[in-house]
Amino acid sequence: MTARQPDTPTTAIDCLIVGGGPGGLTAALYLARFRRSCLVVDAGCSRASWIPRSHNYPGFPPGINGNDLLVRLREQASGYGARLEHGRVEHIEPHADGFSVRYGDKRCVTRRIILATGIEDTLPEMPDVEQAIGEGKVRLCAICDGYEVDGDNVAVYGEAENAISHAVFLRTFTEQVTVVVHGEPNACDQAVALAEHYGIRLISDRVESLHPCQSGIELLTCSGERHHFDIIYPSLGARFRSELAVQLGIECDECGGIRVDDHLQTSLRGLYAIGDVTMGLKQMSVAIGQAAQAATAVHNSLEANPWGGSRAATMG
Repeated sequence: MTARQPDTPTTAIDCLIVGGGPGGLTAALYLARFRRSCLVVDAGCSRASWIPRSHNYPGFPPGINGNDLLVRLREQASGYGARLEHGRVEHIEPHADGFSVRYGDKRCVTRRIILATGIEDTLPEMPDVEQAIGEGKVRLCAICDGYEVDGDNVAVYGEAENAISHAVFLRTFTEQVTVVVHGEPNACDQAVALAEHYGIRLISDRVESLHPCQSGIELLTCSGERHHFDIIYPSLGARFRSELAVQLGIECDECGGIRVDDHLQTSLRGLYAIGDVTMGLKQMSVAIGQAAQAATAVHNSLEANPWGGSRAATMG
């Protein structure tokens, strides 16, 4: 039996968007409303899907669940003609018309690309960690939800110096902040002095286990000490999903964040990057602002598409 060959692309689309988080879907919305043909290929791993309820996303005073926001954005983008497909883009290469792209058993040719692939947080080893995130016991972004901490007993779990800087930020919202050191226990004198100044407790004993409980998270150290926290913020780093950029030789920083210019274009002409996969503040509002900017730059980089009197869907 012969292996199925990838679908052969026909005409080039104007723009492929890799990633269907808030940034990628906003870029699709803008491009579709510019009457450009655009396709979103989404692997279904947007960081926004982890959000139980965001209270700092503009326009939703009661807050909004991350998945609910994604549903609304998909509906809005597809309503204007953007095509959305589930899949993982595995390969991009230059093509006479722009780029040839392979995702699963499909191929397409696209004149421009926007990478909106995001980052992947390193989560602590603990049972039912996804459920704990959904219940707000494990939280991934103090900028997003620090306001809701409001006096809770909070731990920051991570490498000493980085965790201390996060803990100092969280002191804005509670007096009860503990740094639980993961890995090497050493921190510079300045970081330790900062923790002492702000009344931040340090636990340097190695963690044996973390377990969700009814009222928060229970932590057991290797020496047998038990500690209870209402909330734990992991500060264990994250991986930039920039493999496609690296594959193409695009300029990235030492951590893998994609470097872009003022129009969100990478070092490769015709390829743009937005949101968490670039360097800068990791916030949905930042990603959607960059999406508007990048989509407009893509539109302006292509030849004009004067109105022909049809309001048919962009993709036909």
